[in-house]
Formats: sequence, structure tokens, C-alpha cells
Amino acid sequence: MASILLDGNKIAHQIRMEVAAEIETMRAAGIRPGLAVILVGHNSASEIYVRGKVKSCEELGIYSEKLTPPDTVSTEQLLALVEDLNRRDEIDGILVQLPLPSQVDSKEVLLAVDPAKDVDGFHPVNVGFLSTQRPGLVPCTPAGVIEILERSEIPIAGQEAVVVGRSDIVGKPVAMLLLNNNATVTVCHSKTHDLQAVCRRANILVAAIGRPGMIRREYVTPGATVIDVGMNKVTDEAEFQRLFAGNRKREETFRAKGSTLVGDVHPEVAEVAGAITPVPGGVGPLTIAMLMANTVKAARLRRANRMREMSRT
Repeated sequence: MASILLDGNKIAHQIRMEVAAEIETMRAAGIRPGLAVILVGHNSASEIYVRGKVKSCEELGIYSEKLTPPDTVSTEQLLALVEDLNRRDEIDGILVQLPLPSQVDSKEVLLAVDPAKDVDGFHPVNVGFLSTQRPGLVPCTPAGVIEILERSEIPIAGQEAVVVGRSDIVGKPVAMLLLNNNATVTVCHSKTHDLQAVCRRANILVAAIGRPGMIRREYVTPGATVIDVGMNKVTDEAEFQRLFAGNRKREETFRAKGSTLVGDVHPEVAEVAGAITPVPGGVGPLTIAMLMANTVKAARLRRANRMREMSRT
């Protein structure tokens, strides 16, 4: 029995429409959410990501700025740039596009971002808010995973969830979100004993380990929901055949482009999972949609806080 494909593009469109409606309401009240993106140097992948973010801002009516310091920039210069954005009232969200050049202390720069404007949700203050279930800004990809589950009417409460990967960007926050939604959560990593057996316990399996096609059929209990966060570019012929042998459509794309995208989940898992996110078209579209939602949320929280402060004076 073929699994249900969880359409990330459709869900992302729903979220964008909701965000657009909220922006219209805010603009009627004289408020326009603003996002600043810092893009250092000329990393081609980063430039593509940032272009998508700026385009989404334009489509939804969010004010956006792209700041492009050279790849020779120092940590001190970036800190000064972040501090200036922290002070600017029309900027509600600040996004520092990673990776930064090797001479820059990335952790120090990210820590300098005002937590109220941290639309990536990486600041320790927002991590603390997430862990204690207080209002704050949640990392975009993990938030998108929860949106996929909820909008696809897949139960979370009481379910056994397994997260493969423990990164600060995806693994840990998605585990915390699942826990906050009353799942029983296991986080796996490279030192996990008998990973296959642990994964097979899952009703909800989230793969975020960054290894193409690592999660195979034998890792998945029949009927489980599989969320594939991985986005890996395959260029090797042997690797392609391991993943897509016999898939004529994929072969045509691979021959034409010399590469194809695959997640952390092997395509064969679709034959046993109850529901699964495709790659591409699954979790990926949710990341930018949730960035837009976070920018609007940051504007809402900041303005509400300022209005309360004004009412006290």
C-alpha cells in the first residue's frame, strides 16, 4: 500500500495566506513588519536562499532589507551592524545567513541579535522560552514540521516520536516541540545503540541527520508517519543507483542536470510508511513560510510589549 504524500507546498501556501491576512490587518493599524537579512560575501547557495526570502517578503507585503558586507568583514564590524539593526524600530526580524566566513565568530554574532528580533529562533533566550513553553520565536524548520503534522490531522499527543539527529537547528527543537505537544520523544544520534530498533518503535519518525537515504524500509514500522527533513544533493552515479534504480523520471533529471535531491529517507520507505514528506516538496517549503510567520509574530510581540510599556508611563 502506497503511503500518503504530505504536500509541503500546499501547507506552506495555506500559512502564507494566513500571514498575508494578518499583515493586512497590521498595516491597517499603521504597522508594517520588517525583516533584515545579513548576507556576507558570495556563497551561491546562501544567495539563492536569501533571494527566496526577500521575494517572499515582497509578495506578502513585509518590508525587507538585504545587507551584504564583504567576505573580509570582521566580527566587530558584523556586531556593529547587528547592534544598529537591534536599535531600528522598523526592523522586527534579523536573520544572519549562515555560514559566515572563517574569521568571523558566528556564535558571538548570533548571540548579539536581540532575542525579540531573532526570527531564526536560535538565541538561547528563545531556546529557553521553547523549553519552558513560554511565548517566543521558534526555529523555522522544526515549527514547519509541527504544522505539517497538525494540518494533516496526524495525532501527536500520546504518540511515540523518534527524532534522528540532535542539531541545535532541527533535532533538538523539533524534539522539544513534539514533547510540548505531549508525544513521548526519543532523540537518536551517531552513538545510539541499535538505531534501527529504536526507529521501529516510532509512530512519528523525524529524519534530520544529513545522510542521503540513510533511513531504509527496515527502520520504519508499517503505517508510521515519516517526516524527512534532509536535503542532500546526489551527484555520484553509484549513489544515485542505490537510491533511485529503475526510477525513469529521476534518471532523466539526473542525466540532464548531473544531480538530484534526496532526503535522509530512502525512497523505498514510501512503500511501508502510512504518510511521508517527499523531497523536494515536503518540509523545505515550510521553512520560508515559517520565517514569514515568525517575522509577523515578532512584530506583533514587540508592538504589544511597547504598547504595554507606553500605557504604564
